[in-house]
Amino acid sequence: MNAERDLTRLLAGLRPELDPGRYVFATVDGPALTGIAPVVTVTEPEGLTLVVRQEEADAASLPYDYVAGRITLRVHSALDAVGLTAAVARELADAGLSCNVVAGFHHDHLFVEHARAEEALDLLNRLAERLGGRTG
Repeated sequence: MNAERDLTRLLAGLRPELDPGRYVFATVDGPALTGIAPVVTVTEPEGLTLVVRQEEADAASLPYDYVAGRITLRVHSALDAVGLTAAVARELADAGLSCNVVAGFHHDHLFVEHARAEEALDLLNRLAERLGGRTG
C-alpha cells in the first residue's frame, strides 16, 4: 500500500479507531524501566518521556497527571503529507479538545483526553464523512 499525500483523500480515509486502553505520559531519568512497554518514547534533555498504558505506570509507581485515549488514524499517511495534523487538530480544537499527535511510519496516533475520547472519535468520523469517506 502506497502512503497517501493528498489531504482530501487523507481526511476522507481517516478511519479512526479508538484503542480501549488508557494511556499516560510519564518521564524517567534513565532508560525505560523493566516491565514497561511504551508505545511512544521521546528523548529530551530533561529525561525520557514514555507513553504507556496506565496500569503499567501504576504498577511501576510512575507519576503522571494526564490520562489519554489513543485514536489511530488507519489511513496510511505519507510522512511528508502536508496538512493532516493541522486539519485533525483544528477539528478537535474547535470542540475544545487537546490532541497530542505521534506519527508512526504507517499511521498517525492521537492522544486525547480519555474522558472525551469517544467524542473525539465521533468528530473525526464526521470529518471523514463530510469529505465522502466511510467510517469504521
